Amino acid sequence: MTEIHLSVRDLHKTFHPGLFESSIEVLKGLSFEVARGEIFGFLGPNGAGKTTTIKAITEIIYPDKGEIRVCGLPHTSLEAKRRLGFMTESPYVYRHLTGREYLRFSGELMGLDRAEIEDRISRTLSRVGMGRRADRTMGTYSKGMLQRVALAQALLGDPELLILDEPMSGLDPNQASEIRELIREIGRERTVILSTHNLAEVRVTCGRVLIISQGELVADDTPDELAARGGKPRFVATLRQNGHSPSDIREAFSVIGDAQSVKEQTGAAAGEVVVEVVPKGNQDLRADIFQAAVSANLVLLGLEQRGENLEDIFRQLTTGTGAST
Repeated sequence: MTEIHLSVRDLHKTFHPGLFESSIEVLKGLSFEVARGEIFGFLGPNGAGKTTTIKAITEIIYPDKGEIRVCGLPHTSLEAKRRLGFMTESPYVYRHLTGREYLRFSGELMGLDRAEIEDRISRTLSRVGMGRRADRTMGTYSKGMLQRVALAQALLGDPELLILDEPMSGLDPNQASEIRELIREIGRERTVILSTHNLAEVRVTCGRVLIISQGELVADDTPDELAARGGKPRFVATLRQNGHSPSDIREAFSVIGDAQSVKEQTGAAAGEVVVEVVPKGNQDLRADIFQAAVSANLVLLGLEQRGENLEDIFRQLTTGTGAST
């Protein structure tokens, strides 16, 4: 039987801004579960209720109605809190402290055993790649280094469930790649909930994706299965141009489908063209594309079938959300 590490049942939350302002219903009966060992993507546009849900799970705010259980325990219990680690989107750190001092302070707040805290700090810093820089003040750290220390703080209590809110926020591509690989590694040992707006990160990191919109669940699936919901397939062909203009190529393929885009390549791929063909129904066009290329004296270099991408599906599912929460 699958062990459930997070259970959210019928969660409701309404905010009452003030006497002359309308109430804002942010969560409208949200329910979902996260199983042990999952790297779980939690998505939604601004205003969908992601942050409110995370704050309710971590008891920063209180829901109006509903039940939250962490590792089978009421989320308000001390034992549940011990099993939960949380990294906020914009971690606040004391820049005059070293990374090691910051974690020592955090460990004392957690009530960790003083006899083992130094060893645990060293192991955690090493785990996130900060062992050699642990004794520098955090005011000298780069954004990527600060994210690593914040991740170390979330891991310090050895949680079974780890919630990461936009962990790649503000990082350059190299830093984001390093953090992504670290999250994958951590996900082999514990359950991870990754809250993010970055759909590319979700696709390469998460095994399951939950999308909410206007406080309600709109999708719960694997990234690939979610992307495949787009209906009509698309066929993307790479061809040697052989002197043909883009309009000639579009005309050659329009007889078998909708040639939506024809892009001439540059640089090392100059002389090649990429054409995207959408069928009029749901048929497989690969044989037809090959025949059309031969008839038009075009050399077919590559051909792949794609569904609508995750960004397309996300937009379809979340159109019309409200203000940020």
